[in-house]
Amino acid sequence: MTDRPLTLMAVHAHPDDEATGTGGVLARYAAEGIRTVLVTCTDGGCGDGPGGVKPGEPGHDPAAVASMRRRELEASCDVLGISDLEMLDYADSGMIGWPSNEAPGSFWQTPVEKGAARLAELMRHYRPDVVVTYDENGFYGHPDHIQAHRITMAALEMTGLTPKVYWTTMPRSTMQRFGETMREFHEDMPEPDPAEAAALAEIGLPDDEITTWVDTTAFSGQKFDALAAHASQGENIFFLKMGKERFGELMGMETFLRVQDATGAAVPEEDLFAGLR
Repeated sequence: MTDRPLTLMAVHAHPDDEATGTGGVLARYAAEGIRTVLVTCTDGGCGDGPGGVKPGEPGHDPAAVASMRRRELEASCDVLGISDLEMLDYADSGMIGWPSNEAPGSFWQTPVEKGAARLAELMRHYRPDVVVTYDENGFYGHPDHIQAHRITMAALEMTGLTPKVYWTTMPRSTMQRFGETMREFHEDMPEPDPAEAAALAEIGLPDDEITTWVDTTAFSGQKFDALAAHASQGENIFFLKMGKERFGELMGMETFLRVQDATGAAVPEEDLFAGLR
């Protein structure tokens, strides 16, 4: 027996990622008395600046954006009840194909073993029972999401720890509803070209391949408020336009693919901590 609390560690790429993909489980398990540790890998400096100014445009200051996003992240953590925030503070690499992908010191340019060694130190300190990060494609191909996946899996190998490990995902049925909702709120949104539509259709997993369905509807208000803490980022405005009720209907179930388990808990499961308590 041990007095060490059950611990969830979520490894995310940017400030605001914690809210969109895992805000519900972070809030739910914090409310259940589980220690929740958020590791944010980059400073978010390639995000929107004041007034929505984009990287490379006049008035975009990556250092100022990173400082603003740090404050937003701390506010989000307060909303979600996150116990511990750890920042690796690598430079944001930007979207795929941006010049910032090649910038020295960017997360994408950081050797995996170097980032993994830093994360391994945190894993040894917190000894998580559950670790959550992205799949090998970073869910939708963002370089920093892919790198977060890589260093997480490498850090687990370095430490020899055997927590339950999950990759975030979304059911294809929900992705379809998500697209329909986006068109509802953006009536002038053009149809994607065939190549883009085919790529979008590959995001997420068929419903029957998802191992873990966690109902976080009761915490969707907190998840919405956590996302609202990151209101400087234009991509979040769509979610906030929905209002809390519609947001909860669409985003109240968080889903995962279990990729490592030593408990023998049966799947599909409804609890990341199934078999641990």
